[in-house]
Amino acid sequence: MSAPLRLGIAGLGTVGTGVIRLIQTEAEMIAIRAGRAVQVVAVSARDRSKPRDVDLSGYAWEDDPVRLAQRADVDVFVELMGGDSGPAKAATEAAIAAGKDVVTANKALLAHHGQALAEAAEAAGRVIRFEAAVAGGIPVIKALTEGLAANRITRVMGVMNGTCNYILTRMESAGLPYETVFEEARALGYLEADPSLDVDGIDAGHKLSLLSAIAFGTRVFFDAVELEGIGRIDIADIRHAAELGYRIKLLGVAQMTGRGLEQRMSPCLVPVNSPLGQLQGGTNMVVIEGAAVGQIVLRGAGAGEGPTASAVMGDVIDLARGIRIPVFGQPAVSLADPVAAAVAAPAPFYLRMTLQDKPGALAKVATILGEAGVSIDRMRQRGHDEETAPVLIVTHRCTRDALDHALARLPATGVVVGEPVAMRIEAV
Repeated sequence: MSAPLRLGIAGLGTVGTGVIRLIQTEAEMIAIRAGRAVQVVAVSARDRSKPRDVDLSGYAWEDDPVRLAQRADVDVFVELMGGDSGPAKAATEAAIAAGKDVVTANKALLAHHGQALAEAAEAAGRVIRFEAAVAGGIPVIKALTEGLAANRITRVMGVMNGTCNYILTRMESAGLPYETVFEEARALGYLEADPSLDVDGIDAGHKLSLLSAIAFGTRVFFDAVELEGIGRIDIADIRHAAELGYRIKLLGVAQMTGRGLEQRMSPCLVPVNSPLGQLQGGTNMVVIEGAAVGQIVLRGAGAGEGPTASAVMGDVIDLARGIRIPVFGQPAVSLADPVAAAVAAPAPFYLRMTLQDKPGALAKVATILGEAGVSIDRMRQRGHDEETAPVLIVTHRCTRDALDHALARLPATGVVVGEPVAMRIEAV
């Protein structure tokens, strides 16, 4: 058997300790499958004194993750600190410069600096593996870079933030408003330290940009991802969607069109009986559509100690086996500069608005929609009070540009109260 593969692990939070636990408990199985032993030789974290429920006594400790990355006895630097800059970026760059391979779970780092890091790694003959950065335990990176490598990918979409999916499914099952479930998720520890990363779609947008790069052979272009979070979704939207046969999901969609690369992360309605519509709780799902293979659906735990540690170790074992592929599935210097395209593909839309309860109000709205080329498929007026009436509209297929044009003109009618809610109904 070959010499052991020696790891230096930076970051000893949930994922870092999970990786160490997996190595300690499954050492024999991992060695057999990898063809060589996998050993942790050194670790680093911000707080050395913090209690951790794994035995670290056999490992060297480095206070500085950069020094850890540069150690002569480390073959693979495992970066589990997080953050798109600071120590994570510095230590990853140091590892590459020192001739180490890198395994990371850091989607933010790669979404912002993936191209530069990939070019540096490949120029040095090193690789960066990041299965754990997208969809937790689901092997979606491996699926795209290996199993589906012969396919021209036409679309990638999915639910990639378990916290948002938990909030939306909890709102539906318990009939609770967004604010209540948000605080519940915070108390349970589901939210990031900065909750906007979850509920504003930023975390999921990072993941979508990485999948787009692999799927379409482009440089990572996170800044072009159209982001909309779930904060404006009311319990009324959840109920109305259910009545219409849909569920609301924070859905990421990426596809290459004649206009360029479309990337969006936004709340959408999906059919309740579709795989995405059936997705409950913190589970993730990624749907890949390829010209040769058709549609592939990958479903599983999107976060947590075990699933994410599993993904990290899958990458480590590949390196131990000698499997080395470019960071984004093809040489980084060959990745195309993407042209960002606004989403223009027509689709039906869900609209909820509140109108003043007076004669002609609904007719004014219908006229504005019609003049913008937006036709009404279904419409319902809900129970109303003495002054206002909630109205629910499902449109026929139209472009978002046409809908936005209509929505911009609605305030001038003088009959719309507040800001309408509009969500795309996605074909899945």
